Amino acid sequence: MAKIAFIGLGVMGGPIAGHLAAAGHDVSVYNRSMSKARAWVERYGGIASVSPAQAAEEADIVLSCVGTDDDLAQVMLGRDGAFRTLRSGGLFIDHTTVSARIARQIFVEGESRGIHCVDAPVSGGQAGAENGKLSIMCGGEEPAVEAARLVMQCYASRIVHVGSAGAGQTTKMVNQIAIAGVIQGLSEALRFAQAARLDLDAVFEAISGGAAQSWQLDHRWKTMAEDKFDFGFAVDWMRKDLGLALDEARSNGATLPVAALVDQYYADVQAMGGAKQDTSALVRRITRR
Repeated sequence: MAKIAFIGLGVMGGPIAGHLAAAGHDVSVYNRSMSKARAWVERYGGIASVSPAQAAEEADIVLSCVGTDDDLAQVMLGRDGAFRTLRSGGLFIDHTTVSARIARQIFVEGESRGIHCVDAPVSGGQAGAENGKLSIMCGGEEPAVEAARLVMQCYASRIVHVGSAGAGQTTKMVNQIAIAGVIQGLSEALRFAQAARLDLDAVFEAISGGAAQSWQLDHRWKTMAEDKFDFGFAVDWMRKDLGLALDEARSNGATLPVAALVDQYYADVQAMGGAKQDTSALVRRITRR
């Protein structure tokens, strides 16, 4: 079993770190809020560290799941960052959804220190993290990804090496672009069905076995119909992710008219007070009839 430092114990990071502890790894954790780190230790064991550098002191592997590019740079490259103490030959796995630029920067910084880095954003949401069924898209060199796979299989149902450093992050952007269009289509379909006064359960049964089937339809049709949104992947985070994709598109020349439109629709949902609600709250901006 490995000595692991885990940085960031939010709705995704906390359960992921829990799976590592349950698998028998020796886990030290760091979270910006120490109360959350102590609560995690009370539940799973291990050690709550006062800084990323302290968490990484004895570690073979460091994992992170934080918020933004700036958060990632701080916990890895900052004055008390994990790269100050992670040994040469160590492995760093990042599950944060961030820009490809910061992923490549981290890779270069790690390489200069003899640290092997994998950018490994995840898909599957809070439920996937809790159930150990995440899909992970990995960027980095093959030996590092294979070493990371041995750890990530504790909480993933699918792990795919998609390319060099940064490719994991750009693949996550592809994921979010696809999801944005699906949720908007599902929102319109639900409101249409309601306006037509159809039996929504019967409609779901009829269309879920055909070409309209999707994860969003299977998992969000019922909750959207019941106006339940206080769970899942927050609108704020989806806007962050779409912003990353739109920024990357400006660099690579891709055209994302639907993603850009849905991003603005999510801004409407934020203005309606739905910033912390699940992405399926997109339906709220379409008036029920």
